[in-house]
Formats: sequence, C-alpha cells, structure tokens
Amino acid sequence: MASQQPTPLSAPSSGLSPGGNHQPANLGDILERVLDKGLVIAGDIQVNLLDIELLTIKLRLVIASLETAREVGINWWETDPWLTGDGGRQLEDENRELRARIAELERAPEAIEGPTS
Repeated sequence: MASQQPTPLSAPSSGLSPGGNHQPANLGDILERVLDKGLVIAGDIQVNLLDIELLTIKLRLVIASLETAREVGINWWETDPWLTGDGGRQLEDENRELRARIAELERAPEAIEGPTS
C-alpha cells in the first residue's frame, strides 16, 4: 500500500492563484507589504483669494518599518530628545544652571551695575 504525502498549500505572493482568480488578502498581509516596501502619501493644500496665495500647507506622510526607513535615510527618531528620553534630563540640567546663575547675579548686584562712585 502506497502512502500519500500531503501537499503543502501556499498562496502565491502576488495574491493571485495560478488560475487567475483573485484571493482576498487579510489586513496582516497588507500591513506587512506596506511596512516592508514603505508608503509615501504627499499632498499640498493652497488657499488663494483673488489669485493671492494666502496659505500653503505641504503634507508628507511616510509609512514604513524602522528598518525600511533607515535604509532610505530616515532616522530622526534616534536623535529626537523627547523620544530618546534625553530631552527631560537636558532641560533639567539647563534649568538648574540658569537658576544658579540667577542666584549668583542676585547676590552680587554690583557685578551687573558696575562699581558705584
């Protein structure tokens, strides 16, 4: 008696079956493709009054995985102080230094005004 091996079923990566029928893609597949390749949405909004440009808004939206963004040179989140956690510490240090300078200046008003004669 011959044993039959099960044939693995796999959907083609194009989303089309060999017969040409379209197979619905689930949200996970779509999201994976978008993050892998990246997606750019760009648009401009202009407000004109009697051929006078009052306002222009340029919108750019990039959706990509972190790896894809790094490959194309987008890595602003790595140096943003608010996202890296360094922002609060830097502001606290600067605030402490400024308070110390103000206290020093308040103790020695002649340093600001100069010697009185």
